[in-house]
Parts: sequence; C-alpha cells; structure tokens
Amino acid sequence: MASDPAQAFEDASLVLDLALAGDDAAVAGTVDAVVNRDGAFEMALCLAGALVGDGVREGAWRLEFPGIDQAGYDAKWVARFVSAYVNHDELTGEALFGAAVADGRLPECLMTLAGSTAATLRRRLGE
Repeated sequence: MASDPAQAFEDASLVLDLALAGDDAAVAGTVDAVVNRDGAFEMALCLAGALVGDGVREGAWRLEFPGIDQAGYDAKWVARFVSAYVNHDELTGEALFGAAVADGRLPECLMTLAGSTAATLRRRLGE
C-alpha cells in the first residue's frame, strides 16, 4: 500500500473528475494504473471520504442499503467498504480490500465506488 496521501488525493481527484465527465474508459485506465502501482487502498479511502462528505459525527453507524442482498459483488463491496470507512473500522476495510484483490474484482469495485461517489456529488450539487 502506498504511503503518499497527496498522491492518493490526486488519484481520487482525477478519477472523480473523469467519472463526473462520464469518461468510463479513462476512469478504468486510471484505476488500473493506480492498482498496478499499489495506491488503490488509499485512493479508495479518499473516494469513500468524498462520498460520505463532511460533518459525519464519530460513533457506531449502521448504514442501510435497501436491496443490498440482491446486488452484485461490486455494489456489496462498496456498501461494506463505505460502512467500514464511516465506522473507522480500518481492519474491515483492509479485509474487504484484500478479498476484492484475491477475488480478482478490485478494479470493478473501485469503478463502482468512483461511480457511486460521482453520483452522490451530482446529487449534492443538484445536478
């Protein structure tokens, strides 16, 4: 895992800019590049932070995701990763990340996280 927070923020910003522009191919290419240089976990944390937004109070949170049991692997992963992020449960976040790597699904999960974050930002901006 990378240790450069500035690089993780830059990666997440680029991915979000591309996702907001609707350039899925460029998002996929950027995600693959970040995964290949071991910066994906930190980028995922930045994306989760952008999705959650500011002002979340500390404490135990239970997030509701209607229909999650019928969702695909990537959507379940995003829901669980964001839940771990909100609850400051780093061990669960790392375990989820490792499982996605082991299952060969990390790029797909990061693409879904980027898309969900972009959709949330659009909603916040009233677009």
